[in-house]
Amino acid sequence: MRALVSSATPPLVELATVPDPSPQHDEALVEVRAISLNRGETRRLEGMRPGTVAGWDLAGVVRRPAADGSGPAEGARVVGLVGLGAWAELVAVETDWLAELPDEVSFEQAATLPVAGLTALRALEHGGFVVGKRVLVTGASGGVGRFAVQLANLAGAHVTGIARRAEGLAELGADELYPELEPEGPDFEVILDAIGGSVLGTALHRVAPRGIVISFASTIAEPVSYSARELFARAPGARLYGLYIFSELRHTRSGSVDLRRLADLIAEDRLDPQIALTESWTEAGDAIESLIGRRVNGKAVLTVD
Repeated sequence: MRALVSSATPPLVELATVPDPSPQHDEALVEVRAISLNRGETRRLEGMRPGTVAGWDLAGVVRRPAADGSGPAEGARVVGLVGLGAWAELVAVETDWLAELPDEVSFEQAATLPVAGLTALRALEHGGFVVGKRVLVTGASGGVGRFAVQLANLAGAHVTGIARRAEGLAELGADELYPELEPEGPDFEVILDAIGGSVLGTALHRVAPRGIVISFASTIAEPVSYSARELFARAPGARLYGLYIFSELRHTRSGSVDLRRLADLIAEDRLDPQIALTESWTEAGDAIESLIGRRVNGKAVLTVD
């Protein structure tokens, strides 16, 4: 089969022929029709052994169901994720991380959901009941951020977004938008942080008593600095939660159910996957460079053709 594999020279990926996967008893074999790109996986390409099949998100059709009888049947349209190896014509996917799609949802729309959509959903669920609460989303213009703004708005929260390029975020449900997070201002009961570094440090100074800061990415490499004494005195009971979606799904075993929840919201026109770029996977290098260069406001999707 063909697959996008890591290479030692720019653009760090190339199409190559690799062996077909051999599914385990709890894995379905999926013919992939679309994949989406995430900054986290693209930044890891440089450190991968050349020839490694990369990728997390996929959507396609079940060619062979799982041998243990779990998961969707042959021919089902599905969305799923893997820890590594999604950028291929055929992928073996654990049925716990695979969901059948409503007819109204395209493969391209579905491919945006696994890492970005699930991260936003799980982060907000750690925030608990958010109706009427103040929710802050840093990196709001990114793939996770755009899902988080919409989901928080659907849940009845007052949503504040931090983004240097805020086009379209008000239409998605952001009540307030700022280019930077200032150290002074109102507190937030729930904060979703995609930046890390100094931004996460500032967020810890803006969390409300017994509130929660969910950190799910780090685009700033610098260490996080904050005054622990000030945090405990000003916001007693506040928490910092580190969310890594793969370990999160291993713990909750909710991947299939949560993917279907998100797909249903798209089918009902209540959630917009915010696809900003769609290309053939033969143009993966250009798409990856656009994503890393922050020229993509939303999700980048590749069709497997």
